[in-house]
Amino acid sequence: MAKNILTEENFLRLHKTIQLNRGKKGALMPVLHEAQKIFGCIPLEVQKRISEELGVPLSEIYGVVTFYSQFTLEPRGEYVIGVCLGTACYVKNAQPILDKVAELTGASVGGTSPDGKFSLEATRCIGACGLAPVLTVNEDVYGRLVVGDVPGIVAKY
Repeated sequence: MAKNILTEENFLRLHKTIQLNRGKKGALMPVLHEAQKIFGCIPLEVQKRISEELGVPLSEIYGVVTFYSQFTLEPRGEYVIGVCLGTACYVKNAQPILDKVAELTGASVGGTSPDGKFSLEATRCIGACGLAPVLTVNEDVYGRLVVGDVPGIVAKY
């Protein structure tokens, strides 16, 4: 399924990023963003390397990685589908839309499909309440959805 992301080449790219940011105030966030791009996630092995090279406690790095939703400990699928479950979307039947996406992709909420193609997230308000209920696929936004719209959307990807 997933290819090995913990390659020497990726760690070398991470090292270069750390070197560019070392000593700068607030260096951790840009390093983590770049690590997420390089590896597709920030597993414990990557966090340990950042800790060693930046001199930041591992507990602090783990706290940041698990607090911010843009970071993930596990690789995400090629397509990240987010179904908004904020109040406006939820009252307009977002839950059945989420359930249908899970059924069609084989991805559970917070997980990735067995083929590695889709990751599914239940999100909170994305600021598109006027389009409720809303679903995103990477940067694409789909609004005013009904369950019947989901198969066509998933099929595009």
